[in-house]
Amino acid sequence: MKYVIGPSIGIARVGNSLTDFYLAPEQLGGRPLVCSPQGDQVLDNGQPVYVSQYKDGQACIKRQAARFCLFAVDDDGTSHEVTLADPAIAGMEWTVHLANKKAAWYTFSELQGNLLLGADNSYEAWKVPLRNSNVATKDRQSQLLIDPGPRSVSGSLQPQLQFARTNIPPDYTHGSFPSYAPNDKPGQGLAINTLGAILTDSQGRLLVLGGFGHAGGDLPITSFAGADSWHDDISDGPVTCKLTFKDSSEPQILKAWCVVASPKFAPELQNIVTLDDVAFDVGVRELNLNPELYSQQQYNTNYIANYQRDIEPIIKRPAGYRWVAAIPALNSFSPAPFDATDPSEKALQYRQAYFSLFRRPGENGFTGGQTAELFDKGSNAPLMPLNSGSNSVSNEVLDKFLTLTRTQYFLLSQWADGKFDNLECEPVSQVVELDRASIGNCVGGPFCPGIEVTWSLYSKELYEAPYRIKHRHDEDYYRQHGLQPGENETDPSTTFQGCEPGDLTKRMATPWQSDFYQCTVQNINFTDPQTNKADGIPKPPAYYAYWWPPQSPWNIIPGNLSAQAQEQAGIPAGMQSIYNRGINSFAEMIQAWHYLGFITNEVTGPYRDLFPNFVETERNNERFISASVAVASAANVVSGADVNFFNTWYLAPDPQHKKIQVFGAMSTRGHVGR
Repeated sequence: MKYVIGPSIGIARVGNSLTDFYLAPEQLGGRPLVCSPQGDQVLDNGQPVYVSQYKDGQACIKRQAARFCLFAVDDDGTSHEVTLADPAIAGMEWTVHLANKKAAWYTFSELQGNLLLGADNSYEAWKVPLRNSNVATKDRQSQLLIDPGPRSVSGSLQPQLQFARTNIPPDYTHGSFPSYAPNDKPGQGLAINTLGAILTDSQGRLLVLGGFGHAGGDLPITSFAGADSWHDDISDGPVTCKLTFKDSSEPQILKAWCVVASPKFAPELQNIVTLDDVAFDVGVRELNLNPELYSQQQYNTNYIANYQRDIEPIIKRPAGYRWVAAIPALNSFSPAPFDATDPSEKALQYRQAYFSLFRRPGENGFTGGQTAELFDKGSNAPLMPLNSGSNSVSNEVLDKFLTLTRTQYFLLSQWADGKFDNLECEPVSQVVELDRASIGNCVGGPFCPGIEVTWSLYSKELYEAPYRIKHRHDEDYYRQHGLQPGENETDPSTTFQGCEPGDLTKRMATPWQSDFYQCTVQNINFTDPQTNKADGIPKPPAYYAYWWPPQSPWNIIPGNLSAQAQEQAGIPAGMQSIYNRGINSFAEMIQAWHYLGFITNEVTGPYRDLFPNFVETERNNERFISASVAVASAANVVSGADVNFFNTWYLAPDPQHKKIQVFGAMSTRGHVGR
């Protein structure tokens, strides 16, 4: 019997609630799960109870817990969960080591440093500077890493054990947190004193909670990538379980990984390319996940795709964007305006025409294909997807528009040629479903850098098996040496392969709120394959494209249905509006991210998925002031005639939070982009 942890990569999310949390969704595009204060899933007549309120009684955002379970896998691939109630199990000892390496890594530089694009695309070759380069090499481990060391729990109903600066294990001499002098507070923002906690439920399952969304630093925020001197409480790291048995069997050491990310404000909506699609693509092309689909470095053109499993997600996901972005072209494109399940010759022309509107991916999903083209030359229809690529920002290593993964694109080509079936998918094991669902609710592109993780997840060097992150060292090694701030886990020439704690998130913006604020829309030049910007602004002609609307919404529909709520919100229900209205700079997003609302399907009953209505809920409208701005010619100063009024919002003053500085003038976006 083989035992594994599921999911293989668990996703926790920060929130500023000090008490409440829920469980991560366990289905692709599924709703998060209600749990008790100790982490036991709440059931109603044996059925899951889904989260309906994402904020607690104090209007603070609940954290999302990553729940890790154990599964016994038979030779035929079927699996069943194993808990402490199993008569064969003597004990489960869980160990988790979360860390944040952002402040010690290289300055974010789009696709520079991505070795999948060649050895000459290294950070060193591009001379990309380190973050906080003023800190000496010998001090970077102790001064820049957030490393609370490992924490272990065993048994059932174990209370929260914090990853805090106050309880670093005595035998872990390399523990470190940001130093705040002279008052134990950063000059701006909030101190980082914990990366979260672990606990167990009544059956011995592990729950990992992340931090509270804190971010602090001293220097002004300079860009969407953040600034030197700043830290946040995003993190990631290895999860292990020592499984012992009541007979004489040897204990087994099982491995998984946890990523602590920012909140997902549209929990049920999926990206066109998810992190599950990326992991599946790497598994297929690099890790022999499906030899019938791909072997000897090529796809099998006789492979029969399955419509339900392989094709329908690609066709249906764009339709969900209408709730978080204004993209009419996607609304007419998704779902397909013909019977997409028809494999006959009669429908061939429609399938092939539809497929022709997808950009061809480049090697490993970056650079290549029609990256600078906006329209199909034969039909003048927009090419899909209408998202930014992984570098529509700078003029080095351009990647203007998003593409499907290579495997998604191949499967869609098989469908276009009629090489697919409509058979009901065979159910996958519970552990495989958890593996896919956990990361399937994360961004899989564009990676600039992304929201949860970035392009490093395309590197086979990170994996020990499909979907499973390779642990670079064991905890004994880290007790002796600590974490290495500068090792590149994507470099195939490195001595050790795999990841250390903090490696999956170290390339992300610091703090995360900077990128979340700016990564909404982008004006992308679509005529010059060599240039994104001229004189610091997107080179015209440009197209107004989106980044990750399900993770960072832009156009939403307010759901305030009472007169009092509408008066406070300053906008009627049903009127499409800007999502983060009232937050007008990086600094304000750092302070006010938890005032934002969640985009939820408010339809109830058995047909809620057939007739959805996603609206903005739980926005802290009382923390914003709504106003009208008059726009007119100078003559109106005297006459007051011919004045146009426009709605606007701004943050209400908050004496409890000192204003955060932004370099130069207020940051701009929308018409300029990054």
